[in-house]
Amino acid sequence: MAETIIWPAYIDSSKSRSEGRRLPRDVAVDSPSAAEVANAAKQVGYEPEYEPEKQYPRSWWENRGRVTVETDEDKGDVLRAVAAYVEVLRDTDE
Repeated sequence: MAETIIWPAYIDSSKSRSEGRRLPRDVAVDSPSAAEVANAAKQVGYEPEYEPEKQYPRSWWENRGRVTVETDEDKGDVLRAVAAYVEVLRDTDE
C-alpha cells in the first residue's frame, strides 16, 4: 500500500488551486483543520496518522499539520471521501 498525504489545503474551499486546493469548491469544505481531516479519515475507514507539527510548503507560515493514510485508492477519491465526511461531522456537531 502507498502512503497518501492529505494536507488540509487540499480540501479547503477558501484556497485557490494555486494555493493547493485539489477539489472543486463545491466539494471542498471551508477551512478544515488537520484534526478534523484525521477524524474524518478515521470515520471513513482509514487508519490516519495525524502530524500536527508539519507545515504545508505552499503556506509554510500556517502551522496546520497534515494527515497520512495507507491506501491503494486514487488520491482524488480519498480526498472526496474525507471532505464529505468532514461536512457530515460538522453537521452533527451543530
